[in-house]
Amino acid sequence: MVFSKANSQRNPLFFKERPLNVFIKKSGPIEFVKDYTDRDYKIENATLLIPNQAPESFWKKINRFSFDFTQVSFANWNAGGISSIAGLSDFRFRRTYEKGFVRWNNEMIIRYGLNKQENQNWRKTDDDFEMVSTFGYKFSKSSKWFYTARSSFKTQLTPGYNYPNRDESISQIMAPGYFFLGIGAEFSEPEKELIFYASPLTQKTTFVLNQRLANQGAFGVREAQLDNQGNLVRKGSKIRNETGILIKNEFRKEVLNDVILFSRISLFTDYFKNFGNIDVDWELIVDLKVNEYIKARIGSHIRYDDDIRTTSTDQDALERDEGPKIQWKQQIGVGILIEL
Repeated sequence: MVFSKANSQRNPLFFKERPLNVFIKKSGPIEFVKDYTDRDYKIENATLLIPNQAPESFWKKINRFSFDFTQVSFANWNAGGISSIAGLSDFRFRRTYEKGFVRWNNEMIIRYGLNKQENQNWRKTDDDFEMVSTFGYKFSKSSKWFYTARSSFKTQLTPGYNYPNRDESISQIMAPGYFFLGIGAEFSEPEKELIFYASPLTQKTTFVLNQRLANQGAFGVREAQLDNQGNLVRKGSKIRNETGILIKNEFRKEVLNDVILFSRISLFTDYFKNFGNIDVDWELIVDLKVNEYIKARIGSHIRYDDDIRTTSTDQDALERDEGPKIQWKQQIGVGILIEL
């Protein structure tokens, strides 16, 4: 243990308003005194040995982990039904450096869910990996506005399928992958967990690193070019770049006693192609806390991207292009919530 020294005779009021655990050394062995103040002790010709305090850290961290579990089983149930089991895990890590006029915020989100029904294999219900880094500078200590540079990366971890077809995946890691890089302004109130970000100049890059999916023009990349006999003339592009406006809003608030609302929405439109067609990604979660660790969750996730086409199969087993549609995912679960 490292100590700093203070002579009690020279500075008799050194700890008057701040009780501390200290060590007192006279001519003999060191004596430990708990909650020392000059009101309690009058010490002559002694040296106070004060354990050095840890240096101030400008980093703040938030670790949130939740796991939702659902299970249903039937035995001789005359109303019918299928036994099933499902789990959904959600990890959110945030590290924020803030000193003076500078703030650097980093966040990583990992979500993964599986479902198993009777007489079926395991199926994926959720898959999301996202990293966000935001560097901001403000010109006034009291201001809540930061001039900001922001980057984000988003993809998934495992292949996705159009069940029950497992022969060919319809998505996989980096197919798609999204990378955003932009500059703008951010309004932030950390004590209210509120963030609003607007960027008039953001570069969006879409990756489809699976050549089969790229040839199909999946997720908005340029599709492959074929001749009249169906032979490949030019491969599909694996990368697509867009430049546009990005607006994001995020907040977390206890709206009622032990009822916490979390909302995160992202809006993007490209300057050069169909300006005004807005890509939407909106996640809304309501956590109902039973106690410190047990909670119920109601979640909704809406996505719309004008470049993502949907298909349907007609009576002749032929696929028809039905254009872009609103994508919606809803979940209800009961599980554990841990915050560190």
